[in-house]
Amino acid sequence: MTDSLIAIILGVVEGITEFLPISSTGHLLITEHWLPKQSDLFNVVIQCGAVLAVIPLFHQRFHQFIFRWRDPKVMDYLIKIIAAFVISGIGGYIIDNFSKIMARLGITRIGGVILEKKQFKLPEELMPVAIALLVGGVLFLLVEWWLSRKQNETDASLASVTWTVAVAVGLGQLIAMVFPGSSRSGTTILLALILGLKRPLATEFSFLAGIPTMMAAGGYKIFQAFHHPVEQVHENWTMVWIASIVAAVVSFIVVKWFLHYVQTHTFVAFGWYRIVLAALILAGLLTGQLADTEHAPPPPHATAAVMIVTQ
Repeated sequence: MTDSLIAIILGVVEGITEFLPISSTGHLLITEHWLPKQSDLFNVVIQCGAVLAVIPLFHQRFHQFIFRWRDPKVMDYLIKIIAAFVISGIGGYIIDNFSKIMARLGITRIGGVILEKKQFKLPEELMPVAIALLVGGVLFLLVEWWLSRKQNETDASLASVTWTVAVAVGLGQLIAMVFPGSSRSGTTILLALILGLKRPLATEFSFLAGIPTMMAAGGYKIFQAFHHPVEQVHENWTMVWIASIVAAVVSFIVVKWFLHYVQTHTFVAFGWYRIVLAALILAGLLTGQLADTEHAPPPPHATAAVMIVTQ
């Protein structure tokens, strides 16, 4: 298989799964069981491409933030997005430093596990990803069943995005950082739904809070890769750019469809999809068709000290 075809496949996978509540981590990890394992720098760059591509889909909201920021409702909404981003950033910094302290004290197992997950590297094991997918799928079904019993009690206005919602979304992003497979968008949308937001607004707030979070984390890790590399970076930039462009185009199309989908549909289908995918992964692990230690070897250029930022 040529490098270009591998880049296209990985770009398509990233573009489809980055914002849908189905875990991009799980899908990339499964894909890398049959394709050459790429560097963390590769994963970060193509993710940033997928994230940047969806910004135009929220042009009306960004227009409000720029030209109507004096409107109390718009300002309140913007501040809560920033608050969710700050909570994720501060929480991530605390977790990162706590894990490093644990490691320095010799508690390497606990510190190492937390640090590895906080640093957003693509995990090596499928089992925890499958469990997170399964739990998230079941929760989506339960929450949708609960909402069906109180459907008329949710609010679609910006005022419904309370401080409780903002804090919960910030914490939800931290949960996704720690538990690969839980899905950043899936976790934050679930929490927003439970706290009373309509599906379209829950999705929008989750995405708007996630864009600066993912871009900041990705940008920081890319900076680290080039200024404080653990090893010299030999990246196949042709593959990176092909995958990034594909991820951007696919992400734009998928998110545009998804924003329309949530206007008239529930998340039940995504809940069942997660459950089925988790079942297939578990079945593959039990039968030996999938193995945590049988990744395809990384190519020579796949060396970088950076971390992937979505779960």
